[in-house]
Amino acid sequence: MKFPTPPRGLKALPWRMPIWIYRLGLGGLMGKKFLLLNHTGRKSGKQRQAVLELIQINSETDEYYVVSGFGTRSHWYQNIIHNPAAVIQVGNKEMTAIARQLNPEEASQVILGYTQKYPKNLKNLGAMLGYDIEHTTEGYLAFGREIPVICFSSSQPK
Repeated sequence: MKFPTPPRGLKALPWRMPIWIYRLGLGGLMGKKFLLLNHTGRKSGKQRQAVLELIQINSETDEYYVVSGFGTRSHWYQNIIHNPAAVIQVGNKEMTAIARQLNPEEASQVILGYTQKYPKNLKNLGAMLGYDIEHTTEGYLAFGREIPVICFSSSQPK
């Protein structure tokens, strides 16, 4: 699968704006639909931030699942693969976490569950990013085997 190129410069502004909602202390407005990821740059060692859409939450195990919409080309993805330790914030809840990429079969099941819960979201995301997704159960499973799905596990509040 060919992943789209992440936006840079001014084109990245809409993707970066939600970070300011969290920086202003208004993370609660984002609810449980988004996650603020605080991670370490793999080259610079500097602290970096990204806001990611949550596609699944397991409240019992404190696990939060996201997709790297730009695939392996996303800087945040490359950074957490290099150093999986992170601090995440969901709503107003901040916690330390460890990132783990799901294997293709696990990822395909998470993507399928997401599409069953939010049938239009993956269609819209696919169209926006230029993915050619077959909108069938098998198509969603195939897409899930290709796109990176990350689980952030936390057991302790920061």
